[in-house]
Amino acid sequence: MQGIDVVCMGAAIVDIPLQPVTPAVFENDSNPIDQISMTIGGDAINEATIINRLGHKTALVAMVGNDGAGAHVLNHCDAEGIDRTFIKVKDGINTSINIGLVQPGGERTFITNRNGSLWKTEAEDFDLDVLAGSKLLSYASFFNNPLVTGEKLVPIFKKAKEQGLIICADMIIPRLGETLEDIREALSYVDYFFPNRDEAVGLAGVEDLDEIADAFLACGVGTVIVKTGSKGCFVKNSEQRFSVDAIHGADAIDTIGAGDNFASGFITALLDGKSLEQCAQFANTTANLSVRSVGSTTGVRCREQVEREFARAYA
Repeated sequence: MQGIDVVCMGAAIVDIPLQPVTPAVFENDSNPIDQISMTIGGDAINEATIINRLGHKTALVAMVGNDGAGAHVLNHCDAEGIDRTFIKVKDGINTSINIGLVQPGGERTFITNRNGSLWKTEAEDFDLDVLAGSKLLSYASFFNNPLVTGEKLVPIFKKAKEQGLIICADMIIPRLGETLEDIREALSYVDYFFPNRDEAVGLAGVEDLDEIADAFLACGVGTVIVKTGSKGCFVKNSEQRFSVDAIHGADAIDTIGAGDNFASGFITALLDGKSLEQCAQFANTTANLSVRSVGSTTGVRCREQVEREFARAYA
């Protein structure tokens, strides 16, 4: 493939955020809330959308069902200019629809369909022909598609490296009790790894940020970027170690997709040739804009918007 900068591999689904939701919803027969919407969702399509808007051509590698929700995913790609050549449309599968219960402060809990495409995607559903001629593979995320195990990822990452691609990866909390050992070999191919602090603590088994980073560096990861929520992020590799403060002064409305936006901002800055610290700052900026709107891809609209906020916050 020619002209593809970033291959985003993983989940492409539909999100339905409900906001705001409190435990009181279970005490009444009917509960009016401020907003119920249908948005695009899934880590890979979120990244593909935001990176594309920020100026780098993306291709999406995912699996959806041959249904209305799957058509919504494909239509979104067409509207955003995302290359969807490598999305597999499979009969007999329901495209996953996640219900996002968003609390008044923006934190969220997802209700997922165990029989949807998110849980049924296999490594064999990923078309690797897209890797040829691309610059970077973003695998988003470890454990999100439970059938795509660490063992199954090794040949995918190995092929990407043979093609000369940079590899970035995110993660979620393991769905099936997977451990660090389950992905250790796959991690050895990853150049930039973006866990959030809670995810990292659960996987690494330690709470100190330095020790968390060291656990992943020991697996062969090139650079570890731990997302620390409203505090910003912590970055460490064999040569550098630093924290970057988050942008303050804006209330979070919805944190759905904040991590995907963070990864998108980092990847964009990386391909732009920015320094590691600037990549982290650009990632913080992108995530900050994301949480000010409902939905994973509604906050960040264009490159100029992020550049203005980046200059204001980190000049």
